[in-house]
Amino acid sequence: MPRTHKTLPRLFVETSLSDGVEIALDKDQTNHLVNVLRRAPGDNCVVFNGSDGAFLAEIVQVAKKRVSLRLIERTAEQTQANDLWFGFAPIKRLDYEIQKATEMGAGLIQPVITRHVQNARLNPDKLKAHAIEAAQQCEVLSVPDVLPEIGFDKLVTGWRDNHGDRILVFCDEAAASASPVETLTRLKGRRLGLLIGPEGGFSEEERERLLGLDFVFPISLGPRILRADTAAVAALALIQAVAGDW
Repeated sequence: MPRTHKTLPRLFVETSLSDGVEIALDKDQTNHLVNVLRRAPGDNCVVFNGSDGAFLAEIVQVAKKRVSLRLIERTAEQTQANDLWFGFAPIKRLDYEIQKATEMGAGLIQPVITRHVQNARLNPDKLKAHAIEAAQQCEVLSVPDVLPEIGFDKLVTGWRDNHGDRILVFCDEAAASASPVETLTRLKGRRLGLLIGPEGGFSEEERERLLGLDFVFPISLGPRILRADTAAVAALALIQAVAGDW
């Protein structure tokens, strides 16, 4: 993305994009662009759809509930979709956890219902909206897929069937403090998933179940007990730095 466009609003749209095409924004996007950001005909923005790259666009018409944009030129080629799976036990700050996972390069995001989960009432549309918002703010062109919630037992029982040879890394707060770098270095080049537990941690039965599976690799995040959202960011940073795309 050209740095000259970094101050322009970025909008995710669900329509095909190509030079010269005119597209219409929906009611919510129109309200955000016109009433919140105070944009008018002749102003520019950037649009992307997760498959055609990013385009510089010009506002050509503003109606009461609709804005029409004309696509001027492609400003960034589409990036390859990320393959990192991120599973998390829902917490109160769902928006933060999903936004950070999107920023950190997760391509698949899935809520996992564990025994000590705090927040089991989920709105799939809101979860997807959190990922889109993060992608818009951080110039991410491949918006992650937000998968339906899944129970812990169903996740681990069906892992091989659903994820093939993907390795599952989980942050084991009960493990002795140790550097996770050695473990993650051995996993470089493998398809990876990361599982973060709830604020109350995994139950002892869940922990023992994970430790008994040959596709699971536990890691320690050091001597301090971290909040679940902090642990998610720390673990994603470690994975991307040691075995990911950093």
